[in-house]
Amino acid sequence: MNTFIRFFYEFISIFVDGFMMVIKGIFEGISKMFNFGEYAKLISNYQDNFTAGEKILVTLSVIVLVVIILLLVFLLIMFIRKILRKADKNLDKDELLSEISDLNEQVTKLMKERDEIMAMKVSQLGINPEDGETDENGEEKEGTGEEGEEELDLDTAIRFPKLVSIDNELGETKPKNYDNSFTLEELIENFRCFAASQLKLYYDYDILRPFFGGLACGKLIILQGISGTGKTSLAYAWGKFVEQDSCVSSVEPSWKDKSDFLGYFNEFTKKFNETRALGEIYEAGFDDDVHTIILDEMNLARVEYYFADLLSILEMPSRDEWLVDIVSSSWPSDPKRLVKGKLRLPGNLWYIGTINNDDSTFMVTDKVYDRAMPIDINTKVAPFKCREQESMKINASYLEQQFAEAIEKYPLTEKGYQSVVEIDDYVIEHFRIAFGNRIMKQLNTFAPVYVACGGKEIEAIDYFIARKVLRKFDQLSVAVIRDEIDPFISWLNKRFGKGVMKECIAYLTNLKKSI
Repeated sequence: MNTFIRFFYEFISIFVDGFMMVIKGIFEGISKMFNFGEYAKLISNYQDNFTAGEKILVTLSVIVLVVIILLLVFLLIMFIRKILRKADKNLDKDELLSEISDLNEQVTKLMKERDEIMAMKVSQLGINPEDGETDENGEEKEGTGEEGEEELDLDTAIRFPKLVSIDNELGETKPKNYDNSFTLEELIENFRCFAASQLKLYYDYDILRPFFGGLACGKLIILQGISGTGKTSLAYAWGKFVEQDSCVSSVEPSWKDKSDFLGYFNEFTKKFNETRALGEIYEAGFDDDVHTIILDEMNLARVEYYFADLLSILEMPSRDEWLVDIVSSSWPSDPKRLVKGKLRLPGNLWYIGTINNDDSTFMVTDKVYDRAMPIDINTKVAPFKCREQESMKINASYLEQQFAEAIEKYPLTEKGYQSVVEIDDYVIEHFRIAFGNRIMKQLNTFAPVYVACGGKEIEAIDYFIARKVLRKFDQLSVAVIRDEIDPFISWLNKRFGKGVMKECIAYLTNLKKSI
């Protein structure tokens, strides 16, 4: 054991001595650089031998040295200030998020206190929270318990009044067939002209093709970008175009689970707090129209909290499994599409979330981005003239049929697939990021639909890679990507042609500026 201890001491001493020599060398170098006495001594030794011209050169040398020293000091100060500023910014953001979280907890606490006060008042009045009815003599109706509360009749009590009214209004109706015959390219042109001629909203094909590709990829689309570029209005215009107004569900910072989005059962009033989103989901189950719910400012709260259940359910391969729990038990008077407390999510409903990325919002996690199709809207399109176009009734089944036909008619070519493989290999080697099976499956849907909308396959691949893969670079260490961005841009230009992968290059260029 003593032999090992001596060995280990000598072994580790080599590293420690070397490290100390490095530190010592750095300080000795700095001390040498700023040893002004040595500079003065050297000038003093030579000054008697300098000619008049050489003395001028000596003066210039001193000035140059002073400038270099001042420049080094300035750069050091700026570097330290940048680090401190970044640290302060992160600290302020953390403090703001912490305050938002505290406020959310206070709101939840106040809501609970409000319900408790309501229950106390109800018990003091000696009436049932459901209705508190009395007979014509002013006495309580029969069925009153020992505490004066009326016993609830589950056969007649209605806890979902809005959904039951939808049953009464639409219960006997059958889905209508609108005999649609458009192609995806015609549909995108009709929508573009409708938005311009009827709503004075203007959109480029570069936005609409990814939008329709996103509708084909899944039920959740994320419109993100700077404020005022028309994210919410795009979803609004789509609802107007298909003659099914989009349901706007404004996300609040206090949202913590699906009950904030879908509603919850109030034990005191024996009523279910039905949200607009729940009503839209329920109503969509009665027809074959295209329905849309807008999750406005969806990252004001953590998306993976209030939308997690739906994200998982919508990935189920069979739509018969798209069941979301609404209540824990069933009542005879419940809406007829609510079976054993579960509601089946309709296949003709899409969820469109809007995001503003700023310090007051939460970052959207990979779990959400991987299951959605993000679309960036950072520019406003100048007004243009377009033919008059009226709105259209569209069957969601026909729209999905067009998506399926596009996948069959324009599958990812061998050349396109090889391009994706090469990008994948490059990203794995240089950035340690790999594609998942989910992303490849989405690309095999997105690219054909993009082409069917009038675009090119390489454009679809470029857009998809930039939004779904390169986005992951934001979470990598600066040290990992700083020196790899320019070589990656050069490789893209060399492999695909200069400027062909414009979306990827634009993303990488912006990322480089932010470092």
